[in-house]
Parts: sequence; structure tokens; C-alpha cells
Amino acid sequence: MTLEQDLISLLVIVAIAAAVPIILGFIRIRVAEVVLLLIGGIIFGPEVLGWIKIDAAIDLLAEIGLGMLFFLAGMELERRAVQGRSGKLAAIGWLVSLALALVASLTFDAMGLFDDGLAVAIALVSTALGTLLPIMRDSGLLSTKFGTYFMGAGAWGELGPIIAISVLLGSQSSFLALITLAVFGLIAVALAVIPDRFKNERIARIIEFGHSSSSQTAVRLTVLLMIALLSLADVLGFDVVLGAFIAGIIVRRFITPTNEHLVQGKVESIAFGLMVPLFFIVSGAQLDILAIISNPFMMLGFFVLIILVRAVPQMFVYRWALPDVRERTRLSLYIATALPIIVAVTTLQVNAGLMGTDEAAALVGAGALTVLVFPLLAQRLGKKSTTIQD
Repeated sequence: MTLEQDLISLLVIVAIAAAVPIILGFIRIRVAEVVLLLIGGIIFGPEVLGWIKIDAAIDLLAEIGLGMLFFLAGMELERRAVQGRSGKLAAIGWLVSLALALVASLTFDAMGLFDDGLAVAIALVSTALGTLLPIMRDSGLLSTKFGTYFMGAGAWGELGPIIAISVLLGSQSSFLALITLAVFGLIAVALAVIPDRFKNERIARIIEFGHSSSSQTAVRLTVLLMIALLSLADVLGFDVVLGAFIAGIIVRRFITPTNEHLVQGKVESIAFGLMVPLFFIVSGAQLDILAIISNPFMMLGFFVLIILVRAVPQMFVYRWALPDVRERTRLSLYIATALPIIVAVTTLQVNAGLMGTDEAAALVGAGALTVLVFPLLAQRLGKKSTTIQD
């Protein structure tokens, strides 16, 4: 496409991103922004109005947006959420969900109902940690016991599928993928450890001065690390979200408590101001909406499967940690909310020719439905729980 068409597409995308929060401010129903961003992409995408054209340039920006979403999720991850009781319950919950998803998906695959049962299983057990973080933060839940349990489950719901994608869905054999993953891990550890060897007061002063100058040194170094690990993951044959998530964890390690909110706030401005909305709008524009309309039952079937394999098991896993049924149901709904990983899995498999566009569209549609329905239900349950306690 020409530069003119790219700019027109980008203009439409930015206009949708700017309009969504204004629209949400006028309507009474609390809907996650991501849903309206997807709808905007569908309406203005190739299958409806055709104002958004997707080419390599727009697709690259969308990949960076996806990376920034997972990068911020990695930055938010706290060690206490993946250790101790929270980490143990999260691991059990995810592994139980994975086992159920594999049994269901591979059975349906053998029956000829799915094209790619393994990929479907991985998609079904993901959690939209990055998408839900703004909701959790705005509601003040992140610093609570409930928030700790959610962060642990969300970390497993993102990192588990990411590793599964890398090992099981890549073009490499599983053994070679594990070796390559180990190499990636060693490089990531080196990037996390080596800077400690070169710490000195002068470098610290330079970075500190950059917070209030046009240099913005800390932000530039943060973006450098994220892009470096995105590139490394891609070169090694992994999905870019693996590099982004690990980069976020590493950056969290180096940011001092006094500058944590300062640096994170600036990175979030870049991410949520443009790049993340762009990713979701482009995802909507690429969605095969005609396939969903022609066969909505496939999307509803995937939606029900997400409930059965991801939400229902958590009701049993967390029964002692959260004795209150409302709170446990609320946590289960948040854990079962999925979309970014589903988009990543379906895009990878469609491009590899292993999954049909109709199946991919139904999966993404089901993920969008969870983002629309589950947080709304969870917030209502939270209000009722507060009322009962009061």
C-alpha cells in the first residue's frame, strides 16, 4: 500500500481509539474498552466499510501494541503472587484447566469438529491479565488478597500458554524448542543480572536527571529492552509476547520504588494512549466477522468451553482460600476472561495454514464475549458482596 493509504488507516485507528473512552463516558453500561475497540475495527475494517487497510506497516505497529500489553503485565507481576499459597493454587488451577481443555479439544478434533485441537486447548486456558489490570487497579483490588490470587492465576494464564505456544505450536520440534527456550531464558537472565555489575552513582544520576528532561533515559532504556527481547523471541522462533512479558519482569526488577510509578506511568501513556488500542482495533479489522454471522453456534460453543474448562475448576481450587461463594465466583470470572492470547494463537495457526479462518474468528469472538460479559458480572458480584458486608 502507499504511504497515503497507511496514513488514512492510521488516522481512522487513532480516531476510533480517541472516540471509545468518550463513548463509554456517555453510556451507563460499564463495558471494557477492548470490546468497543474490536467493534470499531470490525466496522471500519475490510469486511464492512473498508476504511482500514492492513499491510506490513500497520501489522508491525499492532505487534508492538500486543508486546506492550504483555510487557505491562510483566511489570505488574509481583513475586508474592506467584509464590506461596497464591502461586500453588494458580499452578493447580491452570494445570487442571489445561488437562480438561486438552481432553475436550482433542476429542472434538478427532470427531472432525476442530481443525487444530491442540491450539484450541491452549487458547481456552489463557487469562487476559493485561486487559484486566486497568479494571483491577481502578477498583483498588490489586493490593488486596483477592488481587494477589488474581495476579498469580493471571500470571499462569499468560505465561503458561505463551510457553505452550513456543514449545508446542512453533515450527521447531518440541525438543529443539525446549533447547531454544532454555537459550532464551539464559539470555534473559543475563540481561537481568549483568546491569548490576555496571551500577555506579554517575549512571544513576544520568538516569535520574532524564526523568525531568527531554532525554527520558529510563523510558528509552525500557523500550530498548522490550524491543530487544521481542526481536530475540522472534529470531528464536517464539511468539513475541514471550519476550515482552519477560522484559516487563526484568524492568520491574530495576526500577527503584521512588521512580516506579513515574516510569510505569510514562510507559503506560505510550501503551494505552496508542499502541494497545491499535492492536485491538487491528485485531477487530482482521476478524472474519462473516464467518461468525454465518455460524454463531461455533463461537457460543467456544464460549461455553471457556466457562467449563477455565472458570468452573477455579470454584473448586480456591474453595478454601476464598470461602465466600460470591468472591470465588468473581475470581473465576476474571480468570476465565481471555482475548490477547487467543488472538496470538489463532493468528499464528492461521498464518501457518493449520487453522481455518472461521474457527479462528469463532475463538476470537468467544474471547471478546468473555471480555464483554465476565468483568461486568464480576463487578456486579463485587458490589453485592460489599453491600452484604456493610
